[in-house]
Amino acid sequence: MATLTEKQKSTATAKLNCWEFKKCGRQPGGHKEKELGTCPVTVHGALDGAHEGIKGGRACLVIAGSLCGGKIQGTYAQKLLNCWRCEFMNLVKKEEEPQEFGFSATRLGIEKTLEKTGRK
Repeated sequence: MATLTEKQKSTATAKLNCWEFKKCGRQPGGHKEKELGTCPVTVHGALDGAHEGIKGGRACLVIAGSLCGGKIQGTYAQKLLNCWRCEFMNLVKKEEEPQEFGFSATRLGIEKTLEKTGRK
């Protein structure tokens, strides 16, 4: 897998992506990628820009198969309870709620926001 491009790094805002917050090292080029594999959140291009993150980095709660806590989290329905308890998801929620489009905990809501903001 390729590492994040310089463009992706330079266009990132001060808002953290999940792998930066959690320091899991499972992003492309991360320190745990070879040992544990690449987390699908880090390469999920369809949600690039969601909540101003890179790939699915700030929309991890809606991406099936994310690798939080060293385990595959499963489907959205299976992992949602864990996500609501997650410090990172609550940080994203707190940062996004005051914004124009707010926070969305659903993929459809995130995709609609990406369309409205011209990021999709």
